[in-house]
Amino acid sequence: MKRQPSVVTGVGLAVNGLATAADLLCDPPERGGAEAPIDLSGREMRHKDRASRLALRAVERALADADLDSAAANATTATVVSSNYGNLDSVCEFTDRIAEETTAGLSPLGLPHVSSNAIAGWIAIRHRLRGPNLTLCNGSTSGIDALYWADDLITAGRADIAVVVGVEPDTPQVRRLLGADQDGAVFDGAAAVVMESNAHAEYRRATVRAVVGSRSRTTSLGHLIAAIGVAARPRALWLTPTALPPDITSPIPTADLTGRLGDSSGALGVLQCVAAIDYLGTADTGPIYATCASGPHGDAATLQLLGPRISGNPTPDQE
Repeated sequence: MKRQPSVVTGVGLAVNGLATAADLLCDPPERGGAEAPIDLSGREMRHKDRASRLALRAVERALADADLDSAAANATTATVVSSNYGNLDSVCEFTDRIAEETTAGLSPLGLPHVSSNAIAGWIAIRHRLRGPNLTLCNGSTSGIDALYWADDLITAGRADIAVVVGVEPDTPQVRRLLGADQDGAVFDGAAAVVMESNAHAEYRRATVRAVVGSRSRTTSLGHLIAAIGVAARPRALWLTPTALPPDITSPIPTADLTGRLGDSSGALGVLQCVAAIDYLGTADTGPIYATCASGPHGDAATLQLLGPRISGNPTPDQE
């Protein structure tokens, strides 16, 4: 029996200066214009760390884009978050308080805020998502790894839907960790993707934006081209984790989001997926390869995304 693919039915962004997914691949980038800052106010945002608030806003937009505002609560919906810095601000505030006042200065009401899974927990609570719930903090490949995990949860029957979020905050604590000065650029934002089983998407007559194709892990970007079988095809695109060095060439066009956004760490893979969905929407061809790696000659992970031949009716074995 052929493995049924996961499909993407919605995307959402919460990045200052980017109004839509199309802005991710615009050249030259139009960030920092007149676009208003992300609104992170509201009752559901109170007393939460910045990463959680960014993630909540991106998920809200992705669920609306997938027409799943309330329906996600009635299905088995997983929450998978990728973040390498996450709720560092909350953790640092607690450790500073312990240093100053000992544990007597802590409130038990604040303890959930320092959980390593806090972001995923707040998302599930806000949208009543009753499925597997986890956070990945896996360095450079974390964003693609989160998409892998969501795909596995769906194909294994553990979830009908998976909400995947990549988020990194710009906070004083993160700046200290990175050694960034006050005026230095630090990525601040979140991207969210809604993935579903093909059967569930067909059942609710969802608009399918992309089909999740093959995936691969290798020890370098150079090996990756052979591993995923990249070949010259019309409208194909490779979203690379950095500008390619001279010793690595690609038979298809490449795009580097870090040149536009800076180092987005654990959010990069999900940002690439959002950019790929927009690109496929304009061409409905592809394929698109989204790749995260720890440098040109470090571990690399990639995911292939394919445009459905007919909207809402993906081809399971489309390669």
